[in-house]
Amino acid sequence: MAFCNKFGSILKQSLSAKVQGSMLNSIRGVASTTKLFIGGLSFGTDDHSLRDAFSSFGEVVEARVILDRDTGRSRGFGFVNYSSDESASSALQAMDGQELQGRNIRVSYANEREPRTGGFNSGGFGGSFGGRAVGDDSF
Repeated sequence: MAFCNKFGSILKQSLSAKVQGSMLNSIRGVASTTKLFIGGLSFGTDDHSLRDAFSSFGEVVEARVILDRDTGRSRGFGFVNYSSDESASSALQAMDGQELQGRNIRVSYANEREPRTGGFNSGGFGGSFGGRAVGDDSF
């Protein structure tokens, strides 16, 4: 992400306003526009009902409601992947702000998730346990 921000900053500084707009639109076109973010979902919405709601706009490759890992309940949002940009665009225009299972949903293009870094024990708390070596019973 930092690279993209730096690249965008340099690009903005080096191009005129007219060229800048067309260049940024070209870069946006490279990103996937077949994946939609669906927010404001009812907790009763599952993968199947999400697919059914969006399948009339084109071939749905995947429809997924995101679940809480501890409770297994819906987190109130999901994603729909289409086979074509045109299908995703028409679904976005038609479904944004519409009602689905009693809730007004928000539909937008999904942002690519930044890769996670670190993982277990990346917080800098590893290695030392109170200043004593493991197995040192002397007080």
